[in-house]
Amino acid sequence: MANQSWLMKCEPAAYTIEELERDGTTGWEGVRNFQARNFLLQMKKGDLAIFYASSADPSGATGIAEVVREAYPDPTALRKGHEYFEPKATRENPIWVAVDIGFVERFPRVVPIGELRSTPGLETMVILRKGSRLSVTPVTAGELRIVRRLGRG
Repeated sequence: MANQSWLMKCEPAAYTIEELERDGTTGWEGVRNFQARNFLLQMKKGDLAIFYASSADPSGATGIAEVVREAYPDPTALRKGHEYFEPKATRENPIWVAVDIGFVERFPRVVPIGELRSTPGLETMVILRKGSRLSVTPVTAGELRIVRRLGRG
Protein backbone atom coordinates (compact mmCIF):
# COMPACT_ATOMS: atom_id res chain seq x y z
CA MET A 1 0.00 0.00 0.00
CA ALA A 2 1.25 3.49 -0.85
CA ASN A 3 2.29 5.76 1.98
CA GLN A 4 -0.02 8.55 3.11
CA SER A 5 1.19 12.14 2.85
CA TRP A 6 0.62 14.95 5.35
CA LEU A 7 0.95 18.65 5.99
CA MET A 8 2.36 19.65 9.37
CA LYS A 9 2.07 23.29 10.49
CA CYS A 10 4.41 24.94 12.93
CA GLU A 11 4.99 28.54 13.87
CA PRO A 12 8.58 29.65 13.19
CA ALA A 13 8.90 30.85 16.80
CA ALA A 14 8.46 27.21 17.87
CA TYR A 15 10.45 25.33 15.19
CA THR A 16 11.55 25.80 11.56
CA ILE A 17 12.60 23.66 8.61
CA GLU A 18 16.12 25.09 9.07
CA GLU A 19 16.18 23.75 12.62
CA LEU A 20 14.96 20.35 11.41
CA GLU A 21 17.71 20.37 8.79
CA ARG A 22 20.26 21.13 11.54
CA ASP A 23 18.83 18.59 14.02
CA GLY A 24 18.11 15.81 11.54
CA THR A 25 15.08 14.59 13.52
CA THR A 26 12.69 15.98 16.10
CA GLY A 27 9.65 14.97 18.12
CA TRP A 28 6.38 16.45 16.89
CA GLU A 29 4.69 16.96 20.23
CA GLY A 30 2.22 19.34 21.82
CA VAL A 31 -0.69 18.61 19.47
CA ARG A 32 -3.84 19.27 21.51
CA ASN A 33 -6.66 18.79 19.04
CA PHE A 34 -8.35 15.39 18.85
CA GLN A 35 -8.72 15.37 15.05
CA ALA A 36 -5.05 16.32 14.57
CA ARG A 37 -4.09 13.67 17.17
CA ASN A 38 -6.05 11.07 15.21
CA PHE A 39 -4.05 12.00 12.11
CA LEU A 40 -0.82 11.51 14.11
CA LEU A 41 -2.10 8.04 15.05
CA GLN A 42 -2.54 7.21 11.34
CA MET A 43 1.02 8.19 10.39
CA LYS A 44 3.35 5.41 9.36
CA LYS A 45 7.12 5.32 9.22
CA GLY A 46 8.16 6.55 5.77
CA ASP A 47 5.16 8.85 5.26
CA LEU A 48 6.17 12.25 3.88
CA ALA A 49 4.92 15.58 5.19
CA ILE A 50 4.94 19.10 3.83
CA PHE A 51 6.56 21.28 6.51
CA TYR A 52 4.43 24.43 6.66
CA ALA A 53 5.35 27.65 8.48
CA SER A 54 2.19 29.21 9.93
CA SER A 55 1.86 32.71 11.36
CA ALA A 56 4.97 33.57 9.34
CA ASP A 57 5.77 36.28 6.83
CA PRO A 58 4.93 34.73 4.49
CA SER A 59 3.10 31.65 5.76
CA GLY A 60 3.72 28.73 3.44
CA ALA A 61 5.39 25.44 2.58
CA THR A 62 9.09 25.42 3.49
CA GLY A 63 10.18 21.83 2.90
CA ILE A 64 9.57 18.11 3.31
CA ALA A 65 9.90 15.87 6.35
CA GLU A 66 9.48 12.11 6.81
CA VAL A 67 7.87 10.22 9.67
CA VAL A 68 10.71 8.25 11.30
CA ARG A 69 8.87 7.05 14.42
CA GLU A 70 5.18 6.27 14.65
CA ALA A 71 2.88 7.58 17.38
CA TYR A 72 4.00 7.23 20.99
CA PRO A 73 2.79 8.91 24.23
CA ASP A 74 3.49 12.64 24.07
CA PRO A 75 6.07 13.17 26.84
CA THR A 76 4.93 16.77 27.39
CA ALA A 77 1.48 15.53 28.46
CA LEU A 78 3.04 13.63 31.37
CA ARG A 79 5.47 16.35 32.47
CA LYS A 80 3.95 18.21 35.43
CA GLY A 81 4.48 21.95 35.06
CA HIS A 82 4.91 21.77 31.28
CA GLU A 83 2.55 24.01 29.27
CA TYR A 84 1.16 20.88 27.55
CA PHE A 85 0.77 18.85 30.76
CA GLU A 86 -2.45 16.79 30.78
CA PRO A 87 -3.45 15.85 34.35
CA LYS A 88 -5.71 13.01 33.14
CA ALA A 89 -2.95 11.40 31.06
CA THR A 90 -1.09 8.31 32.25
CA ARG A 91 1.53 6.12 30.58
CA GLU A 92 -1.17 3.50 30.01
CA ASN A 93 -3.67 6.07 28.68
CA PRO A 94 -1.57 8.93 27.32
CA ILE A 95 -4.49 10.79 25.63
CA TRP A 96 -2.03 12.74 23.46
CA VAL A 97 0.62 11.34 21.14
CA ALA A 98 3.72 12.52 19.31
CA VAL A 99 5.59 11.28 16.25
CA ASP A 100 9.21 11.80 15.26
CA ILE A 101 10.00 13.38 11.92
CA GLY A 102 13.24 13.54 9.99
CA PHE A 103 14.57 16.10 7.56
CA VAL A 104 14.16 15.34 3.84
CA GLU A 105 14.45 18.64 2.00
CA ARG A 106 14.34 22.42 2.49
CA PHE A 107 12.83 24.37 -0.38
CA PRO A 108 15.01 27.15 -1.82
CA ARG A 109 12.02 29.43 -1.28
CA VAL A 110 8.82 29.51 0.77
CA VAL A 111 5.74 28.63 -1.26
CA PRO A 112 3.28 31.20 0.15
CA ILE A 113 -0.33 30.27 0.88
CA GLY A 114 -1.54 32.69 -1.81
CA GLU A 115 0.42 30.75 -4.42
CA LEU A 116 -0.95 27.46 -3.09
CA ARG A 117 -4.49 28.87 -3.39
CA SER A 118 -3.97 29.86 -7.03
CA THR A 119 -2.24 26.66 -8.19
CA PRO A 120 -4.30 24.21 -10.25
CA GLY A 121 -4.51 20.81 -8.59
CA LEU A 122 -4.51 22.19 -5.04
CA GLU A 123 -8.13 23.40 -4.97
CA THR A 124 -9.25 20.77 -2.44
CA MET A 125 -6.15 20.84 -0.22
CA VAL A 126 -7.36 20.84 3.40
CA ILE A 127 -5.18 23.78 4.52
CA LEU A 128 -6.81 25.98 1.88
CA ARG A 129 -10.35 25.38 3.15
CA LYS A 130 -11.97 28.29 4.92
CA GLY A 131 -11.66 27.85 8.69
CA SER A 132 -9.07 25.06 8.46
CA ARG A 133 -6.88 25.44 11.52
CA LEU A 134 -5.60 21.92 12.18
CA SER A 135 -1.85 21.59 12.67
CA VAL A 136 -1.77 18.17 10.97
CA THR A 137 -3.80 17.33 7.86
CA PRO A 138 -3.67 14.68 5.14
CA VAL A 139 -2.62 15.64 1.61
CA THR A 140 -2.92 13.58 -1.55
CA ALA A 141 0.10 12.24 -3.41
CA GLY A 142 -0.75 14.68 -6.22
CA GLU A 143 -0.84 17.65 -3.84
CA LEU A 144 2.52 16.63 -2.39
CA ARG A 145 4.01 16.39 -5.90
CA ILE A 146 2.68 19.83 -6.88
CA VAL A 147 3.92 21.53 -3.68
CA ARG A 148 7.35 19.91 -4.07
CA ARG A 149 7.56 21.15 -7.68
CA LEU A 150 6.57 24.68 -6.59
CA GLY A 151 9.09 24.66 -3.73
CA ARG A 152 11.95 23.49 -5.91
CA GLY A 153 11.09 25.95 -8.72
